[in-house]
Amino acid sequence: MIRRWWRAYRGLRLGTRLALGLGVLSLVVFAVVGTVLTAYMRDYLERQLADQMKLVQIVQSKDAATHGTVRRKPYYGWYTAVYDVSGDSADLRTPAEVPADSRALTALARTMARSDGDLTRTVRIDGQGPYLLRACEVEPGVVLVSAAPMGDVEDTVEQLITVQVVAFGLALLALVVFGRRMLRRGLKPLSDMASTAHGIASHDLTESAARLPLRVDGRDGGREVAELRTAFNTMLEHIDDSLAVRAEAERRLRRFVADASHELRTPLMSVRGYADLFQYAAANEPGERDRHLARLRAEAARMGVLLDDLLLLARLDAAEAEAPLRWEDADLTELVRQAGDAFRAGHPEHPLTVTTGPAVVKVRMDPQRIRQVLDNLLTNAAVHTPPGSKVSVAVTVTPDAVRVAVADTGPGIPAADRERVFDRFYRVDKARTRDRGGSGLGLAVAGSLVRAHGGTIELGGEPGVTVFTVTLPAAAR
Repeated sequence: MIRRWWRAYRGLRLGTRLALGLGVLSLVVFAVVGTVLTAYMRDYLERQLADQMKLVQIVQSKDAATHGTVRRKPYYGWYTAVYDVSGDSADLRTPAEVPADSRALTALARTMARSDGDLTRTVRIDGQGPYLLRACEVEPGVVLVSAAPMGDVEDTVEQLITVQVVAFGLALLALVVFGRRMLRRGLKPLSDMASTAHGIASHDLTESAARLPLRVDGRDGGREVAELRTAFNTMLEHIDDSLAVRAEAERRLRRFVADASHELRTPLMSVRGYADLFQYAAANEPGERDRHLARLRAEAARMGVLLDDLLLLARLDAAEAEAPLRWEDADLTELVRQAGDAFRAGHPEHPLTVTTGPAVVKVRMDPQRIRQVLDNLLTNAAVHTPPGSKVSVAVTVTPDAVRVAVADTGPGIPAADRERVFDRFYRVDKARTRDRGGSGLGLAVAGSLVRAHGGTIELGGEPGVTVFTVTLPAAAR
C-alpha cells in the first residue's frame, strides 16, 4: 500500500508535489504549535485554579482550627474534608462534604502527613470526573483536603482544541490551494521550457527547417529561473548555429559533388572522344595521329591536375596526423622572385612589378606549397584580366607577420561575388571557358594552404583594382 502511494506521489507534477509537501510541513507545524498552546493553556488554568484553592483553604483552615471541621459551605461542586492523620492512617472528621468515592482525598491526606509542604494533585473521581485536589496542614496531625472540579478547565481546553483544529484546517486548506496556485505560476516558466523542448523534439530538423523558431520568453520565476531561461535560449542559439553550419556544409557538399562530377566528366569525355578519333585515325597520316595523341595527353594531364587539387583539399580538410606540409625555414623573398620570373616567362603580355622589401625574410613554411599559392594568385590575375593589365607583388614585414599582396588592374570582382571567390569550383564569370578560366579550384587551394600555415588570405581593392593579401605568422609553427 505504501509503495503504491509512493509511486502515485512520484507520478504527480512538481507543483502538486511541492504543494503537498508544503501542506504536510504546515500540518506538522500546526500540530506542534497547537500541542504547545494547548499544554500551556491547560497548565495556566490549573495554576489559576490552584491559586484560587489556596486562597479558599486559608479561610477554611481557620474555620477547621476553630470548629474542628469546615462549616462554611464550599463552592458549588467543591468538596472539603478534614482528616486526623497519624502514621499511615487518616480518619475523616464529620460532618464533611466528600464525594461517594473519597479514596483519592484520603490517599492525599496520608501523603500529606509525610510531606513538609502543601500538595496538589489531579485525579479522576468515579462518577464525578476530573478534580484538582489540594492538601494543607491545619495543625499538627490535622490535614485539610479540598477538591475543585476541573470541568470548566476541560471545557475550555476542548473549545481551544476545536478552535485550533478549525482555524488550522482552514489555514492549511488556504495554504495548499493558494500555494498550489502560486507554485503553478512560479513554475510556469519551467512548463514553458518543457513545451519548447517538446516542440523542438517534434520539429523538422532538415535543411529546409534548420532554424528553430521556438524560444522561451517571460520574466517570472526569479533569478534562478531567469538564469535557466537564459541558458536554455543560449543552448537553442547554439543548436541553431550548429544546424545552420550543418545545412551549409551539406549544401556545399552537394554543390561540390555536382561541380566535381561536372569538371571530371568534361576531360573524361574529351579523352574518350580523342581515343575514338585516334582509333579511326590509326591508318591515316602520322601528323594527324600525333595531334590527336597530344590532345589526349593534355586532357589526361588536366584531369590529373584537377584530381591532385581535390586530393590536396581533402587532406587539408581532414587534418590528417601527417599534415601534407614539409616545414622548413625558407626565404619568402626568394620565393616571390622565382614566382615573378615564372610569371614573366609564361605571361609576357602582363607587366609585373615585384617589391620584396628586406633582402631576406625567413619564415617557417613549406616552400613548395607557398610557391603554389603565389603561382595560383598570379595565374588568377593573368587569366581574369585583359592583356596589358599591370600586375604587382609586394612583400611587407611587421614584428608579428609577413604579408604578400598580389594586385592587378583588371576589371575587378563584383561585390556580389567577393564572399564566394574562395569557394571550390566557383567562377566569377559563369560563361568563361574552362580552357581559359580553369576549374575554379585555384583560390580554394590557395586559401586552404594559407590556413594550414596558420595564416589568412583576404580579398581587397576597389573598382579597377583587385588585391589578394596573404598574411603568414612571423614564426608559423
